Amino acid sequence: MIYGIGTDICDVRRIRESWERHGERFARRVLADAELAVFQARSRRWPERGLRYLATRFSAKEAFSKAVGLGMRLPMTWRRCEIANLRSGQPVIVLHGELKAWFEAQGLTAHVTVTDESDYAASFVVVEKKQEEKS
Repeated sequence: MIYGIGTDICDVRRIRESWERHGERFARRVLADAELAVFQARSRRWPERGLRYLATRFSAKEAFSKAVGLGMRLPMTWRRCEIANLRSGQPVIVLHGELKAWFEAQGLTAHVTVTDESDYAASFVVVEKKQEEKS
């Protein structure tokens, strides 16, 4: 059963402005440790690709916060919600700490997709509540 749906579109130019104004501190505030490592590697090779990666993660976390109905209120934080990729490239949501505990206690599962173009990143998240089995 669908618990919530969230979508977000992010202007990559806005992320670039934040990066230029706050630098690494901005990325460290938004990204979990594993995401930060990917961001840094991509940015070294192609800075624009790094910014689009940051924008997709920002967008996906916004969409997730909407889908679970918390917004950016505890236990939801930027760094407790990680957007990782399976070996196939499929994006997945990995939760940490209190957010993970809360999410699991609610019996929820999440699905995410992200996309980006030169100026925009967009994300869509569907959160489902696990059905209780009837005897």
